[in-house]
Amino acid sequence: MSPALENLAAILIRNSLILFGIINVAAVMTLVERKVSAWMQYRHGPNRVGPWGLLQPLADGVKFIFKEVVIPYGANKPLFLLAPAMAAVPAMMTVAVVPFANDVILFDRNWGPLAVSDLDVGILYLLAIGSMSVYGVILAGWASNSKYSLLGGLRASAQMISYELALILSILAVIALAGSVNLKEIALAQAASGNPLDWFIFKQPLACLILIVAAFAETNRHPFDFAECEPELVAGFNTEYSAMKWAIFFIGEYSAMTVMSSLAVVLFFGGWSVPFWPEAPWYVGFAAFGAKVSCFLFLFVWVRWTLPRFRFDQLMRLGWKVMLPLALLNLLLTGAFLAFG
Repeated sequence: MSPALENLAAILIRNSLILFGIINVAAVMTLVERKVSAWMQYRHGPNRVGPWGLLQPLADGVKFIFKEVVIPYGANKPLFLLAPAMAAVPAMMTVAVVPFANDVILFDRNWGPLAVSDLDVGILYLLAIGSMSVYGVILAGWASNSKYSLLGGLRASAQMISYELALILSILAVIALAGSVNLKEIALAQAASGNPLDWFIFKQPLACLILIVAAFAETNRHPFDFAECEPELVAGFNTEYSAMKWAIFFIGEYSAMTVMSSLAVVLFFGGWSVPFWPEAPWYVGFAAFGAKVSCFLFLFVWVRWTLPRFRFDQLMRLGWKVMLPLALLNLLLTGAFLAFG
């Protein structure tokens, strides 16, 4: 096989595995969510389908595929059908720039980093594409011809502008330290020495805290799930959705959780680096990356079943009066340290 065909085959295999992986992580997280919540509340979770209930995501998928799609009277049908894809696809597209491991060495050949694309402007791509998912939520609320859904969509738009600035400013502090907007280079800046003290979590703890809080709002997760607040909005923006259309919203949500967890790992926890083993093989680095991401995914589930939901005005106040000033102050101190430190 010619080198060009080998490269093409490697790209297709790598991209297919990453896309297949993100969809399966989203499916598995639906089971983990229910299992962990059952464990925390001393009750049984799904335990009927397959051994220990492990086939529950498969049963859910089959059920959603065969359920009837109901379109409410007066809804804008094209936008109503398009909205779930607009909410889910951007979350799955952003995984393209996440480096899951260092350069893959197979058959005495370097196949490049374990990522769909090693963009020089990876963070800019991730922020630009990731923020588009809110349009799917807004369109779902508006196109449903339901007041509850519309209120959920409006809440999502107001929520986005409350945390987005603080999120970007926290990332800018890391970019200033690493000197690059390439996610691979940011990870390498922390992993080169093998010393975990070089991880940016120890240099930018405030930025890490702001990013994690903003990640909960970015993914519409509790305690910031105002767009689908059951006590006030029935089910929020997806009230009128059913069958696979309803499920696609949650595939997008869990995909966004995975991407935001991966972003936090790359920016603050050394990416694929293994403490005190800078020359670790790529597959060991991939396992380390997966373990770190799993901890963040567990945090998402843990917080959902631990903290009460904020009021909508409390998030606005937190975003504009607390997180934004702190992010600005942190960026100012980082710039002063780099200039005079």
